[in-house]
Parts: sequence; structure tokens; C-alpha cells
Amino acid sequence: MKLTLVQGDITEQRVDAVVNAANSSLYGGGGVDGAIHRRGGPEILAECRELRAAQYGRGLPTGHAVATTAGRLPARWVIHTVGPVHSATEDRSHLLTACYRESLRVADTLGAGSVAFPAISTGIYGWPVDDAARIALETVRQAATDVTDVRFVLFDAAAYAVFEARL
Repeated sequence: MKLTLVQGDITEQRVDAVVNAANSSLYGGGGVDGAIHRRGGPEILAECRELRAAQYGRGLPTGHAVATTAGRLPARWVIHTVGPVHSATEDRSHLLTACYRESLRVADTLGAGSVAFPAISTGIYGWPVDDAARIALETVRQAATDVTDVRFVLFDAAAYAVFEARL
């Protein structure tokens, strides 16, 4: 598997699947989630509403992943995963690990060869970037997957530098 770091906007990645650091509602929000929904257009939200009505009435659970169309993004699919909120008193790293593992599992079911990940849970969910980078890179490296091209798309230079040091 080829691992690449990119500093930039995940909504501009030309890959088979873009991973969305979604909130459990699947209806969009801030950060990566809001950017993907805005740039991808109403097709993504429409499929998210169908998912909520059909099987995720209470929302997508943390650590799970599900795919929709990518709408107007230059990707084929969006894989939505809900990262955990960081806690200083409870180890939730297994949930962050599950986000990456489950996203790759969904990518495999789609036949995706290339996937772009954000730094899941490092925004408003408060996960320290260094620990998030460690978990993300270890999980992806150890995953049994047919995905051959994984990109970590980091929004700013500071996150990029942390991931680069871990890579």
C-alpha cells in the first residue's frame, strides 16, 4: 500500500473514496463534514437521509462507517465515519482505530483502490494530533485491505508536520 500525505482540502482529492469525519446525524456539520456536504451537494445529504430512515434512525454509531455517493466531489464515494470525542479519563482509542479499519472495510466492499482520509477526531472532538496520527498510520498499515493508495489529507501545516514525523 502506498501512503501519502497531502496538505490541503480533502474535497479536492481525485480518489475513489473520500472519508468524511461525520457527526452521528449524517446531516453535515462543521469542519470536514460541512465542507464535504457543501462541496458535494444535495445528493450526499439525500442519501444520508435515506440511511437514517432505513437503518440508522438513532444516527451512525461511533466507529462505524457507511458509504454514499460523492455527489459533485471529484471522488466516486464518500465513506462517512463517526470519530470519538477525546476523553482525558477514558481510553477511546479503540473507537478511533475502528473508524479507520471500518472505512477501509467499506472501501473494499465498494472496490475502491484509492482512499483519502482526514485526521479523524482532531478538530472539534479534541483528539491530540500526535496520538491521532499514531493511531491512524498504525491502523492503516496493519489493515487487511485491497486499497492500494491511501492519502492522509491534512488541512494545515501543523497537522501535516505531525503526520510527517510519524510516517
